Order: sequence, then C-alpha cells, then structure tokens
Amino acid sequence: MILVMFGPPGAGKGTQAQLIQKVLGLVQLSTGDMLRAAKNAGTAIGLKAKEAMESGQLVTDEIVVGIIADRISEDDCKNGFILDGFPRTVAQAEALDKMLTEKGLKLSHVIEMEVDDVVIVERVSGRFTCASCNEGYHDSFKPTKVEGTCDECGGTEFIRRPDDNAETVSSRLKAYHEQTAPLLPYYKEQGVLRTVDGMASIDEVSRQINEVLTV
Repeated sequence: MILVMFGPPGAGKGTQAQLIQKVLGLVQLSTGDMLRAAKNAGTAIGLKAKEAMESGQLVTDEIVVGIIADRISEDDCKNGFILDGFPRTVAQAEALDKMLTEKGLKLSHVIEMEVDDVVIVERVSGRFTCASCNEGYHDSFKPTKVEGTCDECGGTEFIRRPDDNAETVSSRLKAYHEQTAPLLPYYKEQGVLRTVDGMASIDEVSRQINEVLTV
C-alpha cells in the first residue's frame, strides 16, 4: 500500500502517518529526513542534493524524486510506505507518478485532511515535542499527562519550533493554497483522493482513515 498524506501545515498529517505506520507496518517517509540521510550516506543522488543545499540552491524535483526512488527500494518499504509532505506541486506529483510507474507501482490513496485555516493557526501555535524521543504534544489538544514530563520516555526537556507562530503559519497557509491545493483536482481525476475531517479528534480522524484503507 502506498499512501500520500495531504493537507495544510498543522493538519495532523504526521500524527496520523505515525498511527498508520504502527497499525499497518508501513514506513513513514519524510522528504527532509530522506534528503539528510542521502546527503550523509554520500550516495550519487545524495551528493547532488548536498551540492545544491551547500550552494544555497533549491533541491530540484528530480533530485527529490530520485532520493525517494532509492529509499523505497530498501527492504523496509516492501509492504508499502507513506509520503508525508510530498508532493507539494502538480509537477512533483507527475514526477512521482512517473517514477512509481517505472517501478511497477502506483498510489493506493491520497488522504486529504480537511481543516479550517483558523484552527490550523491555533494547532500549530501550540505544538511542542519531547527533546529526547520526539513525541509530539500540544498545549490544548494533546498536553502531557503529567505537566513537564513526556508520556513516552519520561523526559523533561521540550522543544518548540521557532516558526510555529501565527504569522509564519499564515504565510505557509497562503503558499499551500496557491501552490499545493491544485493537487486536489489532479488526484481526484485519478480516483485516489479520499477526504477526512481533519478537525475531528485524533481518534476520530484515525477511525475515518482506517475506514478508507479497509474498503
């Protein structure tokens, strides 16, 4: 099974991808993590990414798709994977489709998490993660059970991203609506787009996604 988690920043894509990963054994793939790993590993495509990054240039779609192609060839992806944060443009979606077709693969579902912009700003502004195990939390929606202590590892140090503020989130939402939202009709035409209510609770969103995946 090959999934794409789709939605604006802060919609909860990463949270749901982690839950799917635990239940179905799919591998959650983040383009940022893959780029860093390829760069550090010194692979051919990783060296191209390193050159672009160190020269201050944007990593091209060709390089990103090449890194994804290398990554999904590894054994842990044989049962499927989840793409979180990619593609972001129609051109990237077309390049991804071409690469998958060449490998004899195709997308199973594109899961859109539909969320109101005002809610997004509130969600992102309250996010923080455990510095030790990276477990994610939120001031309002998912606080730690014991204040100041991570539920998972017992850590007491937490991190808030400096760009998780209302002004930056509003700017990212604007870019999302202009550049990424056009992917919806692209995937709808392919018949793989599935929409869930991203404003529901984490458990309810997970239930809706599981319903999509088991049909």
